[in-house]
Amino acid sequence: MRKILIFAEQGFTIASLLMYSGAIFVLILSGGAGQSDLVEYDSSAIRVIFSLIYAVTVALLVLRWKKTLYLLSKDFLLYFLILLAAISILWSFEPSTTLKNSFSLINSSLFGLYFASRYSLKQQLHLLACNFAIIIILSFVFAIALPKYGIQSDLDGSKWRGVFTHKNGLGARMVTSSMTFFILGYQTQRRSWLFWAGFGLSILLLRLSASGSSLVNLLIIILTFFAFQIWRWSYQFMVPTLIMIATISQSLYFWFSSNANVLFNAIGKDATLTGRTELWPLVIDKIWKHPWLGYGYGGFWQGWNGESADIWLAAAWTPNHPHNGYLALCLDLGLLGLAVFFLGFWRSYLQGFAWVRSHKTAFDIWPLIHMTFIVLSSLTESNLMESNSLTWILYVAACLSVRM
Repeated sequence: MRKILIFAEQGFTIASLLMYSGAIFVLILSGGAGQSDLVEYDSSAIRVIFSLIYAVTVALLVLRWKKTLYLLSKDFLLYFLILLAAISILWSFEPSTTLKNSFSLINSSLFGLYFASRYSLKQQLHLLACNFAIIIILSFVFAIALPKYGIQSDLDGSKWRGVFTHKNGLGARMVTSSMTFFILGYQTQRRSWLFWAGFGLSILLLRLSASGSSLVNLLIIILTFFAFQIWRWSYQFMVPTLIMIATISQSLYFWFSSNANVLFNAIGKDATLTGRTELWPLVIDKIWKHPWLGYGYGGFWQGWNGESADIWLAAAWTPNHPHNGYLALCLDLGLLGLAVFFLGFWRSYLQGFAWVRSHKTAFDIWPLIHMTFIVLSSLTESNLMESNSLTWILYVAACLSVRM
């Protein structure tokens, strides 16, 4: 009976991770519409599923209330940031949206708490591998057998989106998938070929999505994985090696500053990052109108009915987010929210280094890997503090796992 319950709980976890990944359901319900298409569809089924996940998550946390209370006492900055999002309804430009989004943020954060308290880092990676295996298989099925859904229709027909509404969604998820399978293949001896196969298929989907920024992020994260391994060396070898790496990194930075167009062309991007750099000044102007507390969590992007209308008019296109996680956080919670996030992030990041130093497996590098991914992906995407998002859930779990 105990084994059945454990199996059922793991099944619930994998199914929840699949929902939080944003895969399959939105794409099907929207009829294969693109992310930028304004299509109305009945999302009641998705809301019911998430409500069930919230309820089961709370029940599982209550059943393990001692460990739950222990972790709740470990990261006050993280919880303060979530609380700030909830109370931003007091100054939000769209209180109903803030109420809905903050409710989802609290519940998805509770799932991150559950994920960290229930499973070890090794178990977390194995469950993530199961989730991504499902996504990989279905992405190939959708792209090959159901191209209306699996191929992004508003491009030239060669960009895969798999089970997501946009090719960048597939690209971002395949970065996390690649590192999940990479760490499992690197550390595991038994049936490691399965994990390396998952790693290879993840990279293949990443290339087929033509998400240039995600490819660059993956290359950087793989390099940082080996750099984090150096942190475990004795000080007499570690210090000079890290100094050498810092020197090389600085040289590469100066080279990139002088030859940015070369790199952009190599990954199929232009110097404006597909219009992002032209959008950002418009967003910054809006941030300075309400710099300290922002417009409320989710209160800014309300189409033609909100403050976002000014940006739509000036930009001559209709973005639904600023394509930068830090600017998105400033719009939502102002400079106060951004400061709280960075204080909590650096506290967890330093704790992650201490964790890596005191533990010896590749699994233990995972929290630092995901936090590094958060920093990189937020430069061009807005999912830094997005409710019902796998990226945010894994960030919460990473911050708490290094404090277990």
